[in-house]
Amino acid sequence: MSWFKRLDNEIVSDSERTVRTEGLWVKCPDCGKAIFRAELDANMRVCPHCGHHFKMDARTRIDNLLEPGYQLVDMELVSTDPLNFTDLKPYKKRLAEAQAKTGLNDAIVNAIGKLGERDIVISAMEYSFIGGSMGAVVGETIARAVDRSLETRAPLLIISASGGARMMEGIASLMQLAKISAALGRLADAKVPYISLMTDPTTGGVTASFAMLGDLNIAEPGALIGFAGPRVIEQTIRQKLPEGFQRSEFLLQHGFLDAVVPRKELKAYLERAFGWMSA
Repeated sequence: MSWFKRLDNEIVSDSERTVRTEGLWVKCPDCGKAIFRAELDANMRVCPHCGHHFKMDARTRIDNLLEPGYQLVDMELVSTDPLNFTDLKPYKKRLAEAQAKTGLNDAIVNAIGKLGERDIVISAMEYSFIGGSMGAVVGETIARAVDRSLETRAPLLIISASGGARMMEGIASLMQLAKISAALGRLADAKVPYISLMTDPTTGGVTASFAMLGDLNIAEPGALIGFAGPRVIEQTIRQKLPEGFQRSEFLLQHGFLDAVVPRKELKAYLERAFGWMSA
């Protein structure tokens, strides 16, 4: 009898179980509370419970800072894999995967537009592209941002989020430290303001070059900033490091930073800072 038989809508065993709510919630690494992803995005990816600053992609950072109508520039550069490098997988394959994942050619985005009423040049790093590592394309793109600031005398903002130099490009990646530093030297000689914003993480050759060369060096709360990581330092000196070592607040207390600025206050802070720096 049909009373005891399921004639349609049979239950089918799905070998690949899918959860419809997967990805809708995010667990805060600091307070451990679950956050609705839409709420997190609406709150500029800052935990509404404890203020933890989650990572943010480069294009969203630019969109939050610049007025509508800004322009993305210098997006056409692509790495040529100068060493034909292979480790666990070919570098060309890593590049292709990162490009497909992020929609970018490399770990950097340049933009020109207005911050409030002021013209500005922004160069923002993309951490999800091979850890925001700095190769020849990143170095050239940032150098072009510096050149734009020199040409237009518009202030420069570089937003760092990087694990350091891209070792798959060998010496070509390390040369970018000197290349960008020399360009920033010309910017300083021309008295064009440059603010460096460090986000989590800013390490390696990026910290050892342009990230620490700002007229004003600022950071987001809780960002890891340093050359080598704390675990490497502990293993090297065989000593326990202080609580919060290499975090923004620790560096501010010890004179390595000029300010720690929460993300929601950043735009207003930059408007004021560029105002008195350009006066």
